[in-house]
Amino acid sequence: MSPLHVVILAAGQGSRMKSALPKVLHSVAGRPMLHHVIATARQLGAEKIHTVIGHGGDKVRETTTDSLVNWVVQEEQLGTGHAVAQALPCLPDDARVLVLYGDVPLTRADTLKAMVESLDDKTLGLLTVTLDNPQGYGRIVRDANGKVTSIVEQKDADADQLSIREVNTGILAITAKHLKSWLPALSNSNAQGEYYLTDIIAMAVEHNLKISVSQPDNPFEVQGVNNRLQLAELERWVQRREAERLMTEGATLADPARIDVRGELVIGNDILIDVNVVFEGKVSLGNNVSVGPGCVIRDAAIADGVQISAHSVIDGAVIGANAQIGPFARIRPGTELAANTKVGNFVETKKALVGEGSKINHLSYVGDASLGRNVNVGAGTITCNYDGVNKFKTEIGDEVFVGSNTSLVAPVHIGAGATIGAGSTVTRNVDDNELAVARGPQRNIKGWKRPQKSD
Repeated sequence: MSPLHVVILAAGQGSRMKSALPKVLHSVAGRPMLHHVIATARQLGAEKIHTVIGHGGDKVRETTTDSLVNWVVQEEQLGTGHAVAQALPCLPDDARVLVLYGDVPLTRADTLKAMVESLDDKTLGLLTVTLDNPQGYGRIVRDANGKVTSIVEQKDADADQLSIREVNTGILAITAKHLKSWLPALSNSNAQGEYYLTDIIAMAVEHNLKISVSQPDNPFEVQGVNNRLQLAELERWVQRREAERLMTEGATLADPARIDVRGELVIGNDILIDVNVVFEGKVSLGNNVSVGPGCVIRDAAIADGVQISAHSVIDGAVIGANAQIGPFARIRPGTELAANTKVGNFVETKKALVGEGSKINHLSYVGDASLGRNVNVGAGTITCNYDGVNKFKTEIGDEVFVGSNTSLVAPVHIGAGATIGAGSTVTRNVDDNELAVARGPQRNIKGWKRPQKSD
């Protein structure tokens, strides 16, 4: 089979977005729209992805280092036909070419697969959609036998053509050989004064090519984005689809309309997810995991039986079985919690390895630290890991008890079984099973009186 080259049109200004950010970089489900389209091209097995850029092209380039992407610059935006023509020198003569759009992010690879796989020199593949309200779209014109003869843009259509509900999505597949022959022959004699890619449909008919029409399962797959309202509509559709998937796979959602999945979420069975939870990046949840309201979970692996209470943030962490987190806990990158651990309210961890059964119940900071098994960290404990220039590590052995309001000034080692008295500032190592108390002696001053307010 001849190689597949994908051309993505991403040069539009997007003035209706009213944004300094190029339109194709606005996000749907946590990723720029263009990245969704590039991912689809990859799923289809594209040999090369030629992305046509114009307005804000430098910003667009900076967002991906994908090795398959070849950047093509369109200096003037003179229509879709002109945009595709900029990529012609990059296309091998024997290539199959699929044209996609950087602001149409949700077309599934499965929708396009048959169209590109069946493409040959005698066929043009066309993706259309039938809409209740076709306003603004080019109409698909068919003859008495139902064969596609042309596409007429809204501004060039007559009254009869405007009544047609089958419309052009802009997505088509054609051989490079035909593109190289037909694109130079396009005319801009139309209401927009632009070179329409859709005009090659009539050329294909004239050359007796078969127009093979496909349609998506859902119109949202081919909905483009021209303003922030349409962006929000696509976002809600994606999130509804994700919520439905999660529920069919074993999750109970307190409110399917109030969950956001902005990445890849893999779940086990018997998952409970409360309202306003956000998942970002790659997240996996084991069986019997519960997530309380208002949590944000990003790039995390969470094992079976974990309970995450309200308004906790987990970022770049590994959470062991049956751990308890929150409420209001912040688990930062590099944290690994072993099984049966607890990180309670208003606790922050960063680059912390917490051993099985250990507890940091409340109001503590544990960073650049390792804790053994069954450690108890009292309220208000701080690992002082930063001297203003460098970070240092705190090591705490098994079965250590750390009293409340303790400062552990790194680098420091606390041996197994040691006890740290409440209110201590520990600056030196503590051996196994020792008691360390490092605080000023208490003074009780007899006869002391509180100061009085002056008249």
